[in-house]
Amino acid sequence: MTMANAFGADDFSRLNKEEQEMIARRERVLGPAYRLFYERPLHFVRGEGVWLYDADGQAYLDAYNNVASIGHGNPTVLEAIGRQAATLNTHTRYLHEGILAYAEALTATFPAELSQVMFTCTGSEANDLAVRIARTYTGGTGIIVTSHAYHGVTSTVAEFSPSLGPNVDLGIHVRTVSPPNPDLPASEVEAAFSREVEAAIADLRRHGIKPAMLIVDTIFSSDGVIADPPGFLKAAVAAIREAGGIFVADEVQPGFGRTGEALWGFLRHDIVPDLVTTGKPMGNGYPMAGLIARPEIIADFGRNARYFNTFGGNPVAAAAGQAVLEFIRDQDLVANARSVGAYLKAALETYAGRSELIKSVRGVGLFLGVDVMEGGEPSAAAAARIVNGLRDRRVLISASGPHANVLKIRPPLVFSRSHADCFMEAFDATLKDVMQKGR
Repeated sequence: MTMANAFGADDFSRLNKEEQEMIARRERVLGPAYRLFYERPLHFVRGEGVWLYDADGQAYLDAYNNVASIGHGNPTVLEAIGRQAATLNTHTRYLHEGILAYAEALTATFPAELSQVMFTCTGSEANDLAVRIARTYTGGTGIIVTSHAYHGVTSTVAEFSPSLGPNVDLGIHVRTVSPPNPDLPASEVEAAFSREVEAAIADLRRHGIKPAMLIVDTIFSSDGVIADPPGFLKAAVAAIREAGGIFVADEVQPGFGRTGEALWGFLRHDIVPDLVTTGKPMGNGYPMAGLIARPEIIADFGRNARYFNTFGGNPVAAAAGQAVLEFIRDQDLVANARSVGAYLKAALETYAGRSELIKSVRGVGLFLGVDVMEGGEPSAAAAARIVNGLRDRRVLISASGPHANVLKIRPPLVFSRSHADCFMEAFDATLKDVMQKGR
């Protein structure tokens, strides 16, 4: 399968001497497991807002990275981190006003039922913790995920992250379901997805495995960006609860305002999860993540198993997280994601009717997916040509989905209409170039 973000040995000759030397050093000291983006890798030395700058000072429009969710080098976050690091940085085994203030501010953004938070360093850790809690609460071990989901890289979580590929085995307690089908009429999506989950529950039970949890990324980013129709998760959540399991909303991708409708992606489905996991955007690059819970779900776990994380939720992390929440609120970035996302989506949708490569545009807010087809079939090769063509025009996106044919557009929340115009100018030129070379 052709991958949009894949540098191979065949591309080595395209690099300059400095790039070749850096790649050789990477291979020597980092080993074989790491991957580079794009056919011609990029060497960035600085970031500011929605821009990344390479070693030659060239600016690249970042329409992909959600780690720096409120912009690269955000001065508000940097000032909060520096001030707290210069004052005190310990951990959660000491009383600290900043940690408590952040926990209160964060949980206040959730429905009242979700009122307690446990801090981790990464989304992978948060999902790993969710498994432990789910198994304690339900007495089950079975986990249901979508067929191309990604939830993390710990040993436990990798076992239910099928997007890591066929060489990373799924656990015997894991069942995969097809993601919601965006080609179905909206009225049928909820029932179809629920049937998938019900079948997975039945198969777990057939093999003597009690269901523990259904976990989904509520924007289904690795499955190809599936946001609509709102509410389609309701029946599946009801099914897992009826089976004695719990529902975990993985908000690492859609959380912190990205959907443009609310701070959390699950809210557009009119459901309240049992656990919510967060990660990447939480500290705008500072390593922090968390798990937000209904108190009754974590009660037994908390009584019987001590939880401690040396860096999760420390005073500097709390300062970073507080700064992110306040910046999103003060700059009204949820509304910005809604308006700019709608503007960009409308511009992209015009190509679905006039380009034979573009089938459809999906998503909500500043998380959009564009289906790329050739000859009526999903085309990873064409998607890769578009992704790399945009890279050559100094615009960064990626691709996802089981066929690697869905362009994934996910810029920082400070992305503006002028940035969207810049993106569309490069997109139009790239698409024309790809079409011409394909003839």
